[in-house]
Amino acid sequence: MATVKKVTLDKDGLATSSGEMTVYNYDPKYGLYIGATVEHLTEGVGIPANSTSVVPPGGKSAKVPIYSDGGWLLVDDHRGKVVYSIANGEPVEVNLPGNYPDGTTPLSPATPFDFWNGKAWQTDEEAQRVAAISEAETEQAARVSEANSVTQSWQTQLLLGIIKDNDRLALTAWMKYIQAVQDVNISAVGKVVWPEKPD
Repeated sequence: MATVKKVTLDKDGLATSSGEMTVYNYDPKYGLYIGATVEHLTEGVGIPANSTSVVPPGGKSAKVPIYSDGGWLLVDDHRGKVVYSIANGEPVEVNLPGNYPDGTTPLSPATPFDFWNGKAWQTDEEAQRVAAISEAETEQAARVSEANSVTQSWQTQLLLGIIKDNDRLALTAWMKYIQAVQDVNISAVGKVVWPEKPD
């Protein structure tokens, strides 16, 4: 079996003779190492674009080699991790090697009302309170509306004097429920406790 001649490059990066050479390929946009190939070079021809004869460094976890300015650099590799925008707390998936994207942090906000104070997330308690009150107001209105739809025909029957005794009892129970819902203090700090609906 014939041996294949290994090629060396001259100072201009051209093959000094014909033969094979292992080259190390990198992504043209980011310089990320993408693998080695064996190339057959003819004397006087250079290696393919976006490749180098310099062996990339390896062996370090959480780092990847990047080819930049004629040499390899080992940079942090956070690809696939989720970080958070310090502008709005939205999650951002890291898809490029290197540092975390500008304007992000690996720390996740605890609530939708958190803001970045320059070092950590801090909850805007007033905004959280206003949102909780608004949510409680919506729930209160929905409960009253539901109860009114249940009692509407009974109220008409009561006005006409044709309501049945069991419906009168049910109407009373639902009207007391409406009063209890309207009496709930929706501005109270903490979880609002709603009254039970009548059977």
